[in-house]
Amino acid sequence: MKGALRPWGMVTVALAVAVGCGKRSAEAPRAPAAVACPIRLADATTSSGIDFHHNDGSGGRRYIVESMASGAATLDYDGDGRLDVYLLSGLPLEGSPAVVPPPRSRLYRNLGAFRFTDVTAAAGVGDSGYGLGVAAGDIDDDGWPDLVVSTFGPKVVYRNNGDGTFTPVTAATGVGDGDRVGGGVSLLDMDADGDLDMYFANYVDFTCATHIPEFSDGFPVYTSPKAYDPLPHAVFRNEGNGRFSDVSAASGVAGTPGPGMGTITSDVDDDGDTDVFVMNDGFGNFCWLNDGRGHFTEGALVNGLKFNGDGAPVVASMGVDCADYDGDGRLDFFQTTYQGERPVLFRNLGSGSFVDVTRLTGVGEGATGNVKWGCGFADFDNDGLPDILYVDGHIQDNVAAYDRTTSYEGTAVVLHNVGAGRFARLPSDCGDGLAVPLVGRGLVLDDFDDDGRVDAVIISSRRPAVVLRNESPAGPHWVGIVLRGVNANRDAIGARVTVTASGRARVAEVCAGRGYQGHFGSRLHFGLGPSDRVERISVAWPGGGTTVIDDVPVDRNLLLREDGSLFVTSPPN
Repeated sequence: MKGALRPWGMVTVALAVAVGCGKRSAEAPRAPAAVACPIRLADATTSSGIDFHHNDGSGGRRYIVESMASGAATLDYDGDGRLDVYLLSGLPLEGSPAVVPPPRSRLYRNLGAFRFTDVTAAAGVGDSGYGLGVAAGDIDDDGWPDLVVSTFGPKVVYRNNGDGTFTPVTAATGVGDGDRVGGGVSLLDMDADGDLDMYFANYVDFTCATHIPEFSDGFPVYTSPKAYDPLPHAVFRNEGNGRFSDVSAASGVAGTPGPGMGTITSDVDDDGDTDVFVMNDGFGNFCWLNDGRGHFTEGALVNGLKFNGDGAPVVASMGVDCADYDGDGRLDFFQTTYQGERPVLFRNLGSGSFVDVTRLTGVGEGATGNVKWGCGFADFDNDGLPDILYVDGHIQDNVAAYDRTTSYEGTAVVLHNVGAGRFARLPSDCGDGLAVPLVGRGLVLDDFDDDGRVDAVIISSRRPAVVLRNESPAGPHWVGIVLRGVNANRDAIGARVTVTASGRARVAEVCAGRGYQGHFGSRLHFGLGPSDRVERISVAWPGGGTTVIDDVPVDRNLLLREDGSLFVTSPPN
């Protein structure tokens, strides 16, 4: 990483396999007194320089793929310590008018001070086809994050050359997977050999030639995924020489097709390896439990993650993220859903068991009126309790003509974690960013100006992207942590971090691929509330081993290596 680095503190490295999730809080967090707008998100779209305009390729025929585009990613592509943004777009589909200039996915370099510039052409990442899902990670262990994209068509792999440019290497890597409707992408070290493998969710067996027109009350509408056969998902094992092998069948994944959308990786059953949780659209979720050697068993039904707790046989699952919302040391899952369905919050009971606590926590209040897409946990007010942001937006652009209960446009929604296991929906006047009309799809959540407050960039279908700057009241402390593997994969994907401050433990895990077919949060962010010192950071690395460091400063970003080296990073603002 470029920029100033300096070591900090004494480190203890334990070479034993980590057990459990770290220290747990002794008691449930208490609900604080109500505060008017404890979180404020401002519309910073114009001033940010992000001038992206999404295209779903539509021309009036309503191909099903149009309704699911597109995801987004954050990554530090040039190693300057700032987080950059990559936004996917579709292309005009068969029968759609040509667009000049042609739409393309775009990469925005972070200049600091919450300003971005379009570097797509210089970087060489603008020709990814019809972009649907994306993840970022160092797949060749050369020290630079690469991009892996799923499309309506073949997969695309961009190798980061380390000089601000990328090279398409799909053919050279062996990652193609044919022409399919892709979904979410996750990178993980599924066999604990120290390099990153790939999981691709695929959607349904659709081509423009097999399009099925559908109508509602005489109005043309986008059809349900149930009109098409679901596709099997794909797994590619990293052979360590720049090549990947298709192990979809050998891994156990290929025999169970499903219309996949969002994906996320996590150690779901606390057995020390990385599992994959997949959202399926109207089909029941997948939870691929890893045996530690890269063979998966689908266990969502047994684990309580297949369906919601309302008795509905299926919901239209869209996006997914995980965090320890209740401070018990276990990672919980939040997923978004269709109109008429509540989003779902699955509470982790331990040992791979989950229960739907949507009604108990209040996350579903006022949420059934529209379709919900991109989502993520983030501690927006740094009080030590992860909040939730998700975006609304219907798939039917003419829905107002036949359904007065909803609308095509929606907004960003923030669920404030008020403690005691409860969430409260913020009013739309908590910053003008929450009142911006949009047709939400993918989003990313990260601290783009390094001020210790998590911001957001949202893809709005057929519209300009929306950029939200976090202007919540200053005061609570925080710490940001980037991990670097040595024996583990360089990005430490699958590592679990426990941060203890004022006797209270906070837990997070490094993921590659999350939300709605996107990627963000590789730099872990921990709100610390009034704590002005971190007593301990403990990292359980993928493949075994722990690193423990005591007495760490707050209100800064840190880089922690598996060998015990700790640095304070100082990117210029």
